[in-house]
Amino acid sequence: MLNKLAEFSRTRLAWGLLFFSAFVLEAIALYFQYGMGLEPCIMCIYQRTATLGIVAAGLIGLASPASLPVRLIALSCWGVSAIWGWLLAKEHISMQTTTDPFAFTCDFVPNFPSFMPLHEWLPAFFAATGDCGNIDWFFAGLSMPGWMEVIFALYSLCFIAFAAVFIAKR
Repeated sequence: MLNKLAEFSRTRLAWGLLFFSAFVLEAIALYFQYGMGLEPCIMCIYQRTATLGIVAAGLIGLASPASLPVRLIALSCWGVSAIWGWLLAKEHISMQTTTDPFAFTCDFVPNFPSFMPLHEWLPAFFAATGDCGNIDWFFAGLSMPGWMEVIFALYSLCFIAFAAVFIAKR
């Protein structure tokens, strides 16, 4: 099993699936925003950014999946993005379920680094226009951040499996 996973981690298919799955999530986010009229809040934008990190990890891995340094960079990007996304989704759920109106603040301007103001460069993608506390969408009993928590948890578990194989079978 470990050998098969190690072999799979060196294939374009593995990294292509990672890229494609995260890319589809970005497309779905844009559909929710522009097709359904659901306005993204600051936490949604940050989760969108974490998903873009997973897209980038897939692209990096696709570049040369057999190369050890490339896989290491891709794995690092994947791990940071997946775990950061999970933490963001978890915090977003807390914002939506708290009964204390002073428990959180929902900014309207993303806190991107000054050298990379994504919300100014691509406002249609990175501008936060919604309220973090609003629950505008449910599916199977979970709100959007609930589903993102599940998705990022799955990405994190897959990352842990790939990282374990990477360490064991370098």
